[in-house]
Amino acid sequence: MNIFVGNVSRNVSDTDLRSAFEQYGTVQSAVILLDRDTGESRGFGFVEMADDEEAKNAIQNLDGFEMNGRKLNVNEARPREERPRQGGFQKRRFNR
Repeated sequence: MNIFVGNVSRNVSDTDLRSAFEQYGTVQSAVILLDRDTGESRGFGFVEMADDEEAKNAIQNLDGFEMNGRKLNVNEARPREERPRQGGFQKRRFNR
């Protein structure tokens, strides 16, 4: 199960996130998303756990848990929605 973790302090690392969730089961991956330009934390991340029951237990216990002075928002991640690309060249048709 893929889990969204929001309101994450900028001081929290992938390792810190993994450690918090490993208390509830096997963590396949844990990642804090970084800003492409600055390399700083974007304030949220994702954790993937192998067992759905362990993941639900982690969500229940860690939602609202204070980590580095901030209360985490933890819930099941929604599937990523396709969205149109922004920027770049778009071909336009002109009527003459």
